[in-house]
Amino acid sequence: MLQHVGESFGHRFKFSAQLIGGVAIDAVGNPCPDDTLASCRDSDAILLGAVGGPKWSDPNAAVRPEQGLLALRAELGVYANLRPVKIFDELAGASPIKHDRLQGVDLMVVRELTGGIYFGEKTRDEDSASDLCTYHRYEIERIVRVAARLAQNRKGNLCSVDKANILETSRLWRDVCTQTIADEFGGLKLEHMLVDAAAMHLINRPADFDVIVTENMFGDILTDEASMLAGSLGMLPSASLGDTTRGLYEPIHGSAPDIAGRGIANPCGMIASVAMLLRHSLDLQEAATLVENALRQVIANGARTADLATGDEAVLSTVEMTEAIMRHIA
Repeated sequence: MLQHVGESFGHRFKFSAQLIGGVAIDAVGNPCPDDTLASCRDSDAILLGAVGGPKWSDPNAAVRPEQGLLALRAELGVYANLRPVKIFDELAGASPIKHDRLQGVDLMVVRELTGGIYFGEKTRDEDSASDLCTYHRYEIERIVRVAARLAQNRKGNLCSVDKANILETSRLWRDVCTQTIADEFGGLKLEHMLVDAAAMHLINRPADFDVIVTENMFGDILTDEASMLAGSLGMLPSASLGDTTRGLYEPIHGSAPDIAGRGIANPCGMIASVAMLLRHSLDLQEAATLVENALRQVIANGARTADLATGDEAVLSTVEMTEAIMRHIA
């Protein structure tokens, strides 16, 4: 897809493929090898595939694929994970949610990506285990600023999701978020919502949300839930950004070993991630919009992969869907 975009617009992209996750464990015993990190640091943008699979699925293993992804995020300093959720009207039938609840859904989840419980100290013995969740003021301020800037360019509504009735980290999160918005973004409408209520309202009234900002674990869970609004986990892209233009881009889904090698995976989340890469890291706005419009047009024309089919539609393979989208990119 990137190569096709480059040829269409007269750009020349240089690619470098590197190991991460399970295959890196097999090759060198490290889920995030030094060569991979070095290559990513030298790149303008990183497009990431899934890191795991059943071969490496033992959660008690000392070395696991997910460690590679967490290390990459931390090393690159990409603390802001942007996950847009926009509903294609033509795919409403593929969602388990009632059609009337999906009208007008266009939201952005901004997930803090390099702090919280995923990165805290961990202990375990035969009788107990612990995972430390820590957030610092600066981590909350910077992610809230990212979300607030996005909200300024959208509908002006920001919903901060926490668990402030129980967790001290959430109480700090709520206080810092409130102060940051009051001091720097006075024109925004800020709402605080507990994560359990947010999970319910994402299904019950998703169109009411504009921009959601939340901590690492809550964002991970809520965006997987939100994917059901779009009809399939295979539809949603993401961009992980820091303080530079370099970003890490990936569909929000993981590996799908049950369909590996069958050519039926949905490429739309990855293609939409390519569009985000073009926009945020390479500043190729026209190309990004063209990719997004091509994806939208192909869906509107009735093209479906197996995960999106609801009736008698012609089902396209992974390659066929990708080629259909590429044909709409001049």
